[in-house]
Amino acid sequence: MLLTKAKWLEFLNTMDEMFPDAHCELVHDNAFELTIATLLSAQCTDALVNRVTKELFQKYKTPEDYLAVDLEELQNDIRSIGLYRNKAKNIQALCQRLIDAYNGEIPPVREELVTLPGVGRKTANVVLSVAFDLPAMAVDTHVERITKRLGLCRWKDSVLEVEETIMKKTPIERWSRAHHQMIFFGRYHCKAQNPQCHACPLLLDCREGQKRLKKGLVKLP
Repeated sequence: MLLTKAKWLEFLNTMDEMFPDAHCELVHDNAFELTIATLLSAQCTDALVNRVTKELFQKYKTPEDYLAVDLEELQNDIRSIGLYRNKAKNIQALCQRLIDAYNGEIPPVREELVTLPGVGRKTANVVLSVAFDLPAMAVDTHVERITKRLGLCRWKDSVLEVEETIMKKTPIERWSRAHHQMIFFGRYHCKAQNPQCHACPLLLDCREGQKRLKKGLVKLP
């Protein structure tokens, strides 16, 4: 049995109590910096991205700045980040497209954002929600994991199906806040390894938690 909308809203209220200050942890000053940071964060922690962008965003302020250096220099500037070669290529291609098609500005439209090199639906949704305060639901690994563990979504659901289910069962005015709270819940509590089931207020209603209890994998205090 999947969670009802009412039970899911109870879960969200609990996450709201657990993480009232949940927010985007990628440090940025504008939509352009957020887009670059989110692109860099693929298969990489926000903490590492923030360490790299602290200097990167001092050196590069505009799309033109990223195109003023050769590819090797940009690669060296982000070398500590995974997939840095491909990400550097995408950044320069993204900047060129911004200049050619959008007057150097990040477009606040999903259909246009996803035409930018290196920008998929998840990145587009992050930018729409965080930078432009528009209703969008970005599904990252944390969001996908916790919604499937809790029983909001089916294990076989695709990322798009997860996104659609969350949007269907969450009031639109809560999407942005819920998105950050789900990420904090997954990042700091319901972790991929060693989830904190023993101290989880959702344990009794959690599909995965109940399985772990029955298998003796969870020891209650």
